[in-house]
Amino acid sequence: MPIIKGAPVAEAISADTLKRAETLKADGIEPCLAIIRVGEDGSQLAYERGAVKRMDKCGIKCRICALDENISQADFVNEFKKINDDESVHGILLLQPLPKTLSIEPLKDIINPLKDVDAISPMNMYKILANDKTGHAPCTAEGVIEILDWMGMDLKGKKCKVIGRSMIVGKPLGLLLLSKDATVTYCHSKTRELAKETRDADVLIAAAGSAKLVGADFVNENMTVIDVGVNVDENGKLCGDVDFEAVEPLVANITPVPGGTGAVTTSVLAKHVVKAAELLRK
Repeated sequence: MPIIKGAPVAEAISADTLKRAETLKADGIEPCLAIIRVGEDGSQLAYERGAVKRMDKCGIKCRICALDENISQADFVNEFKKINDDESVHGILLLQPLPKTLSIEPLKDIINPLKDVDAISPMNMYKILANDKTGHAPCTAEGVIEILDWMGMDLKGKKCKVIGRSMIVGKPLGLLLLSKDATVTYCHSKTRELAKETRDADVLIAAAGSAKLVGADFVNENMTVIDVGVNVDENGKLCGDVDFEAVEPLVANITPVPGGTGAVTTSVLAKHVVKAAELLRK
């Protein structure tokens, strides 16, 4: 069955983003992303490297603000405010999770919603709910929509089942699908007879954070399966929320892990930075 790789989707988004960035530069505006990282977490450093590489490809300047993991909450908030108030910065990405000594909560109300390119602000969550296009959706959630758009899928009236209800993927993704006139069902760890619930879906998105949760009994032959999960299996290998070997021969389309939605996420991040620069210019 067709395996939908993220790379061509990411490249298509990046090509368009680069054109928009060049237009801004011609007007004397250099789009800039500030990445705030606390400490030296390996997975965050890996994501940071990927984001920097993508920004460079899209003509976006990247500024790294690396803070000591022992920074106080007050100093952390002050450093954040400096970046938020800097007019040369158009997008802010705060790498998470933060150390247990720090809270993200005060920042949610401080951050300029236009600079909030990964949607931590309640204002951006509201804008998703209201289908206000000036808002930013979380990059992973929007990345799923980008993949479905790239496939040319008309979601109008389609049964879309989302497994997961996090604020980062599940909840906003359901709202984005709804704005495309899909019929959306949220499923989660408390859903009764989960496999039976998902089996009639046209599109199934697995975003539960549970390795190989989705098996052969969850799917049908006409289904498109988008796997957002990032887990490590019993052999120490990266895997998704879908048991790829069991499910892939049984469905119409499926994204792999790795090589699926991950590549698209940083492209959406770049797109949001350019969008923010355009909105801040007005």
